[in-house]
Amino acid sequence: MQSGSKQEQRGATMLGMLTIVAILGLAVYAGIRLVPMYMDHYAVVRAMQDTAKSLQGGDVSPGAIRTALSARWTVDYISNIAANEIAVTPVPEGLEMRAAYEARAPFIANIWLVLEFDDAVVVKSGGGL
Repeated sequence: MQSGSKQEQRGATMLGMLTIVAILGLAVYAGIRLVPMYMDHYAVVRAMQDTAKSLQGGDVSPGAIRTALSARWTVDYISNIAANEIAVTPVPEGLEMRAAYEARAPFIANIWLVLEFDDAVVVKSGGGL
């Protein structure tokens, strides 16, 4: 004798399947909105690192750093932060470039996705590497 009949053995209901599809759809949509912000962020970090490598070892000034960053911003189409918003401050090793900013993307209606980034790269001056 079998313990259960076909009517007792049910799979997921249509409502359950729609709920799962809706949750997965929102996750995919969020990913689609977040990926460009992360790509832009990686371009910012790469631009700062490349600028630090190209200017390393010489006598650099904040103006020279900003000029080099502006050129890289144009080439890489960076949009979440402007090159003149990068803070350039003296540190014992040389000059530090710091990109501290928020990136925002609309999600649904008045809900926004917000990412905070804070990265620093040091341009070593003098003869030190």
